[in-house]
Amino acid sequence: MGTTFPNESADYRFARDRLLEAEIGLRRAMEAVSQARRQLPPGGKVLEDYVFDGLDTEGQPATIRFSELFAPDKDTLIVYNMMFPRHAGDDRAGANEGETAELPRDEQPCPSCTALLDQFDGAVAHLEAAGFNFAVIAKTTPERLAALARDRGWKNMRLVSAAQNGFNRDYHAENEDGQQVPMVSVFQRGPDGVRHFWSSEMILVPADPGQDPRAAGTLEPLWNLMDLTPGGRPDFYEQMQYDGKAAE
Repeated sequence: MGTTFPNESADYRFARDRLLEAEIGLRRAMEAVSQARRQLPPGGKVLEDYVFDGLDTEGQPATIRFSELFAPDKDTLIVYNMMFPRHAGDDRAGANEGETAELPRDEQPCPSCTALLDQFDGAVAHLEAAGFNFAVIAKTTPERLAALARDRGWKNMRLVSAAQNGFNRDYHAENEDGQQVPMVSVFQRGPDGVRHFWSSEMILVPADPGQDPRAAGTLEPLWNLMDLTPGGRPDFYEQMQYDGKAAE
């Protein structure tokens, strides 16, 4: 297609041009999926103005209604339901420093959710400037959420607790056994109230044989960067810290 890099072979260029055609096809497919998503009929109305627990700017307990997660001039809300507490079968090491390390391991957050939110925190200011709301919802207490934010250096994300309401069960971020499920959901406010628009339902169905589930695969900078490398995704699982140090 006209592009070459230093010292590459003709075989490399031929294969790379064929791959470029596939990459362009993938981009087209992704845009087609995005367009189909935008054309979904109205989703179900949110009939309950869920009451979440959080902390105010002074660090004091406060209640936040679901409707209050929308800024007056922003009608779209993106929610990430993190697994905090982590899945009972998650045997990865817990945090070994900071306030979160004081919790029993099975009451600590999922390392993968934590790693993803490490990446999201820097994006939130840009997301809000573009006209969107963003919130993180978890089943743990607001005090534990705030402690995790301090440990990780999160500055931008709104963190609220669903420990006292049924939001997670209603929107499939909790299974029948009470285990938490990582879920991305989008809600839209309109003249007739707030409606559910979309959720990352791929996590609720089996992956194709031999494939990574990738329920939120297009949202994960870490794993998408690994996909660019010669070896692809390694046998790797996110941890709360590496070599004794918290991930930063």
